[in-house]
Amino acid sequence: MTVHHGFHATMTAQPGKADELIELLLNAPSLPHEDCVVFLVSRSASDRDVVHVIEGWTSTEAHSRFFASEEAQALVAKLQPLLAGESTYTDAVPVGGKATF
Repeated sequence: MTVHHGFHATMTAQPGKADELIELLLNAPSLPHEDCVVFLVSRSASDRDVVHVIEGWTSTEAHSRFFASEEAQALVAKLQPLLAGESTYTDAVPVGGKATF
C-alpha cells in the first residue's frame, strides 16, 4: 500500500504521565486498521515527557473516516487528560525508510 496522507505529531505529557500516554498510543485502534500503513511512536531523548507519533495513511479520506469513528474519538478522550498544552502537527508523507523493532 502507498501512503498518500501523513503527519508528525508532537505531544507533551503531563509530568509523570508519558508512560501512560505511550501505552495508549501503542494500543491505538489505528494500528490494526488496514488503511494505516505507518504508525510509529517515539520519545524524546532529552525530555522524557515529549512523545512523537508519525502516521501514514492510504488517503486523507481514509484517515478522516477513521478519525471520526467512535473508537478513535474514545482514544482522543483518554489522551486529553494526559497532555500538557496543545499538540503540534506537521504534514508529512513517509516515502521510505526502515523501522526494526
